[in-house]
Amino acid sequence: MKLIPGERGPDSRKYRRVATGGTFDILHRGHVSLLEKSFEVGDEVVIGVTSDEFARKMGKKPEHSYEERVKKLEDLLRRRFPGRRYAIAKLYDYFGPGIASPEVQALVASEETAGRLELANKLRRERGFPPLDLVVVDLLMAEDAKPISSTRIRKGEIDEEGRVLRTHGRKGI
Repeated sequence: MKLIPGERGPDSRKYRRVATGGTFDILHRGHVSLLEKSFEVGDEVVIGVTSDEFARKMGKKPEHSYEERVKKLEDLLRRRFPGRRYAIAKLYDYFGPGIASPEVQALVASEETAGRLELANKLRRERGFPPLDLVVVDLLMAEDAKPISSTRIRKGEIDEEGRVLRTHGRKGI
């Protein structure tokens, strides 16, 4: 994991380092919202990206390889968050740097994954690390009031912005 140098944010940011994560298979508005909140509350953001192996263990079938997902994520980060400090870490389990790094102060997560905080903090306590705070990001809903997700996009139900597709096909962010 290598920190990408960038500008330090304003002193109003609550945390020096936060962690967030996901598969980041087909980037969509929900991913952007998660990253926006992460950079809003954290000076530095550690972004865990699910490895291909871990994705398979979770029953996911990403459309893109880990390397392709990281490249697309880095492109998005350069476009949407220029000059911000971040690191990308490969996730082999649910926690990654969230439990392995004492410098991480908070986890930024959706309601879907927020429930793992209790176990993460138990594992951190066992290592002598302080507990993580939790910053919850609301799931973004598509036009049909169902969550925006890469799975729904892959199935051709919605596009990356959450618009219901009458015909199958995507534009991309």
